[in-house]
Parts: sequence; structure tokens; C-alpha cells
Amino acid sequence: MQKDRDDNDKLRSRSVLTGCLIALLLLALPVAVWLDLTHLADAALRRQANDLNSVITSVRGYYASNVVGRVLAHPDNVQVVHDYESTPGAIPIPATLSLELGKVIGAQQSNITYRFVSDYPFANRAPHQLDGFEREALATLRRDASENVVAGTTGLLSDSVRLVAPVVMGQACVACHNTHPESPKRDWKVGDVRGIQEVMITQPIAANLFSFKFLLAYLVLAAVSGVSFVAMQRRQALKIVAMNKELETNNDFLASLSMKISRYIPPQIYKSIFSGQKDVVIHTERKKLTIFFSDIQNFTATTERLQPELITQLLNEYFTEMSEIAHRYGGTIDKFIGDAMLIFFGDPDTKGDRADAQACLRMAWAMQRRLAELNGKWRAAGIEQPFRARIGINSGYCNVGNFGSADRMDYTIIGAEANLAARLQAIAEPGGIVISYETYALVSDIIAAHTLPSITMKGISREVVPYAVDHLRDGSEASDVVIEKLPGLEFYLDAAAMNPADSDKVRAVLEQALASLERREEKAAE
Repeated sequence: MQKDRDDNDKLRSRSVLTGCLIALLLLALPVAVWLDLTHLADAALRRQANDLNSVITSVRGYYASNVVGRVLAHPDNVQVVHDYESTPGAIPIPATLSLELGKVIGAQQSNITYRFVSDYPFANRAPHQLDGFEREALATLRRDASENVVAGTTGLLSDSVRLVAPVVMGQACVACHNTHPESPKRDWKVGDVRGIQEVMITQPIAANLFSFKFLLAYLVLAAVSGVSFVAMQRRQALKIVAMNKELETNNDFLASLSMKISRYIPPQIYKSIFSGQKDVVIHTERKKLTIFFSDIQNFTATTERLQPELITQLLNEYFTEMSEIAHRYGGTIDKFIGDAMLIFFGDPDTKGDRADAQACLRMAWAMQRRLAELNGKWRAAGIEQPFRARIGINSGYCNVGNFGSADRMDYTIIGAEANLAARLQAIAEPGGIVISYETYALVSDIIAAHTLPSITMKGISREVVPYAVDHLRDGSEASDVVIEKLPGLEFYLDAAAMNPADSDKVRAVLEQALASLERREEKAAE
């Protein structure tokens, strides 16, 4: 149960982690696209600014050399002035042409700004206002005019690029500026940087963003799919958790039910059925088994002396103790028949004929010893004549398996050998164990026994030679309890339960009993 809860917690954690990871990836995609777009926009703006600057520079250069230069070479009636609009027949100087071109371009392209500025304006013109970037760029270009100065700025919604190129004095420009009355500087040389032309281009990111409409559609689809997948995973996780809870409840119910069912069948059969080793079908097989049968002496008379509640208590305690011993030695408890028990060895598990027979014999001996101890307990509780059991054991072939109908069946044994075990029990002394020759041959190395008169039995053609077990040779089942019941004698001694201080009193009682026997023998001899 705890393992299932841990698995459910791990499943929830993994689902949450997966959802967070997918959400993070989906959120990172727009950021990555935005970074790419910013980079693309910046590169595009730089190219546009370079191209525009190159165009304007080329136009101005062409105009200065091929138009203004030629006019100045043959002035006639054409004038080249900055205020050409107010002078009939005049044409603009290159600087004015650049400014006019910038205005035209700016009017057509609202995101493009063109500036043609210098820190040496003519005397009748307003001074140019240069910001810090322009002043720094002008100073840089006067030191080295080989490279343009470019600066880019990136905003959340738009990018912009400022490209500053040097306005280099050509031959025509030097001739004009060094002679013009309003020129603030009369020592220009060819190659000097008079001022700068600046191209500023601003590009909204949205303009580039919609260039990736198919990618955006894919991202939107991926986002919807991801969210749907996370939602589906969440629903599945919740469904799995609910199913696991239901399975856990059903498993608890089935475990409780199986534990209750196990009380009605032998543990070996229960394990073999629930492990799949045996099918619950009507099927039997013939096997060599060692069969144990026990019965309580004069149980009917005992039930008449005692109250039903007390009989029930004693019988249940007796069966509980005997069943525990049977399980310890590996016996399969077939059934309880009133006060009798039927147990067999060799199915469904077997360790071999000899080992099975010896385990059965040791179990029987342990049961008699344990019953003797229970009798001592019951006597102390005020029960005058507790139980004494007779045990019969036989080894032979029986039919074992499921007997009955398809609706109800019983796992049991059938055969004359099982009946013989019951017959051997009937001739045993109370507290004794009687075995057949077939069993004796398998256990003779661990017991001491003596033969009893032969018996015959219906269904068995041979003459049966019973053996009464005296004791175990290895003493592994020795007990401190001594019990004997004969006409005129009812003896019970549990040395382990005695107080050591009472040992002398016990000896005196035993000596008194021996003296009584000797007196009786003397009277009998007279």
C-alpha cells in the first residue's frame, strides 16, 4: 500500500515536472525567435544604412565632379549656390543636393532619417546641432576616415541603426570653400573631413515578425498542441491515480478475502492456487502419501460431562495447537471430522517418501507431547478428565486432488490406505501412536517400536502388521511431561512446571506409591 502511494506521488511529480518543462520550452521559443529577429533586424538595418549611404555618396560625388565641376569649369550664366531656389538658373552645391536627397528619402521612408551636418557651417547659415554620438563620430573620422561609424540600439518593439560616414573634401569642394566669402575656413585640402552624413533607420520588430508567419503559425500550433498534451497528461495522471486508489481498495478487499478463504483450506493448497501452480478444476492424481489420523478417546462421554461452551473452547484450542504443529512439519491438513484430524504428507509438496514419513512421525510425537502439556494446563483449570488422543499412521498410494462438482469441490484423499490409518488409530492406546509396516520401514532408523497382533481390513487383501511407537531414538522430541492412565492409575508429572522446593515432596509421594505396590504384591503372593 505504501509502495502504491509512493508510485502515485512519483507519477504526480513527473507529470508536474513534464508540464513545467514543456511550458518553459514553449515560453523560450518566442524569446529565441525575438532574439533571432533582433539579430536579423540589426543586420538588415546595417546593410540598408550602408547601401543608402553608398548611394547618396555616389550621387553626391557624381554630381560634384560631373555636374558642378563642369559648370564651374564653364560658368557662363549658371551659378552653383546653396540657395539655388531663389537664384534663377542656379544649381545646388553638392552639400545642398545631399540635404535635398535626404529630405526626399525621409518623406518617402518614414523610418529613415538623413542628416548632413558639419561643425564648420557657412556664416549665413544656422549652426548644426550635433549630439554626443555625432561629435564623437566626427572626431573619430577625422583621425581615420577609412571606416564608417555604426551604432545600433535594440528596444522591446523596434531596432535602430545610426551610420555615420565622412564628408570628404574633393577638388571641386576645396576650390569652392577656400574662395567662398562666407566659408569659415579657407585652408581646406583634398581629403579633409568637412563634416558627416548620417543615416538613421528604425525598423519595428513586428515588421520582421510577420515575415515568419508560417513559423508563427507552427509555434501557435505547437503551443496549442503542447498545452493540450499537458492537459491530457494531467487528466490521465488523475485518472491513473483514481484507478490506483480503486485498485488499492480492491486489493485490500481481495487480500482480506483471501486471508479469510485461507482459513478454510490448507496453506499449501492456498499457496499453490494463488500462485497459479494448481487450477481449480476437478482433477486427481495417484501419489504415495503418508497419512495421519487422530481421534480423541471417549470424546462423546467427555461432551456429556462438560458444558458445550467449554467443550468448544477446549476443542478449538486443541485443534489450534495441533494445526500449528502440522504446519511446522509441513503436513497438509485435509479436514477436521468432529474431534478427529486427517493430515497427509507428500502433496502438494514432497521431500521424498522417507523424509515425508519421518516428518509425519515427528509431528505425531510432538502432538502427543503438546497434548500432554495442554492436559496439565487444563487440569490446573479444574477439568478432571481432559483429552487423550490416539494416532494412526500409514504410508501408501492414494488418489489426491479436487473431488466434488463444478460448483463445489474439496481437496482431499481417497483410498484404502487412508482408511487403514483410521483403523490403526482405533487400536492405539490413548496417548499412543500406531503405524503400519510400510511406515515403519521408512522411519525405523529414528524410532523404537514393538509389533502388535496382525489385523485384517476390508478392502486390503494383505495382512497388516501394526507397530506401536515407544519413543524416538534421537530424543529430539523429549519432554519433561510424564503421563500415564491405567485402571487404578492416573499419573501426570510436568517437571518443568514444578517448584524446585517441592522435589522432596514429590519423591516422598512416589516412594509411598511404590510401597503401596509392594504391599499389594506381597498380599497377592500369600
